[in-house]
Amino acid sequence: MDAELQGYLRADGKKGIRNYLLVVYLVECARHVADRIVQPYGENGVQLIGFSGCFPNDYSNRMLRRLCTHPNVGGTLLVSLGCEGFDRHSLQKAIANSGRPVQTLGIQTTGGTRKTIEAGQKWVGETLKILQNVPSCNLSVDELVVGTICGGSDATSGITANPAIGRCLDILVKKGARAIFEETGELIGCENIMADRAATPGLGEEICNTVGKAARFYTTLGHGSFAPGNADGGLTTQEEKSMGAYAKSGNSTISGLLKPGDFPQKGGLYLLDVIPDGEVRFGFPNINDNAEIAELIACGSHIILFSTGRGSVVGSVISPVIKVCANPETYRRMEEDMDIDAGKILEGRATLDEVGEEVYEKIIHSASGTPTASEALGHQEFVLTYKTFEPLGPACFPA
Repeated sequence: MDAELQGYLRADGKKGIRNYLLVVYLVECARHVADRIVQPYGENGVQLIGFSGCFPNDYSNRMLRRLCTHPNVGGTLLVSLGCEGFDRHSLQKAIANSGRPVQTLGIQTTGGTRKTIEAGQKWVGETLKILQNVPSCNLSVDELVVGTICGGSDATSGITANPAIGRCLDILVKKGARAIFEETGELIGCENIMADRAATPGLGEEICNTVGKAARFYTTLGHGSFAPGNADGGLTTQEEKSMGAYAKSGNSTISGLLKPGDFPQKGGLYLLDVIPDGEVRFGFPNINDNAEIAELIACGSHIILFSTGRGSVVGSVISPVIKVCANPETYRRMEEDMDIDAGKILEGRATLDEVGEEVYEKIIHSASGTPTASEALGHQEFVLTYKTFEPLGPACFPA
């Protein structure tokens, strides 16, 4: 199905599939006020994101710049306590330069909790009217960016949902879209296989180095991506889980390597590195699904494909999450939370190719405005933590 989609045209030329207004807290001390500002507008496309830390961090600044100027975002209200370390002035300037409406409210200077909530709700109400006039535009499949992740994996994930998503990514890449897979910590052992698929030998070397970094990160912290819930679901080894996660990448040539906030400049398949650079720091929390979803969105993903066998229910702010359920028993038990029943492959009711095509068609429907299961249930999870990343080298973006 190659329908011409209808999107939202931003002043900076980006095309989105949703038209959200963000309220962003810039320190945990401002979270309550920001949440209260959002509450009356939760059903009107207003979403809450933010950064809890007080100490400044280049990664969090870069992430919020990318998220607040994402194609699916039409405007932003920044909520500051007033004394945190976040560079709110540069963030506001970046949003304003994108042509989106933006305002910053400082709780200390505005006069406290109640006055800031009132001022924020007034601005949000006025700005929602402005967003109603955002011009529509045609959006083709080759302009889409689609990210993929897995969570709550079990023994069925690597043989149904993950390879079906891989088939879907192959369809997207053939049509000129940008597809992003990640979880380098769950790809340990697959680095040489991925290197063989890289567009250039230099990129292949970078992929091996990236997965090696992930292995060192988990070894130093004393834990890996293999969780007790995975074992309860029938996964037996790290190698088994890695190969299952790898199956989400499909069979296309790997065109480049990204870090959070890097945008793929042309159609193709990209690997996203989510493991911090530099010395392993124990203050950096373990990688988690919603932090990785936010990083995929910061790379421009309009839509996220989420594979699960045990039955993860999380969604996300900004970009719709499509749940592809690997286990037929999980699907029957949690059908309201799932979009695609990939478990029917296991029961002989469909092939991998057929489910891959079904996932692709679900992307088209979602991009056309049909809510996903997590959207319909109101899921708007968001996580942003401290990390450190170094800029990518030229080998990561082969011409």
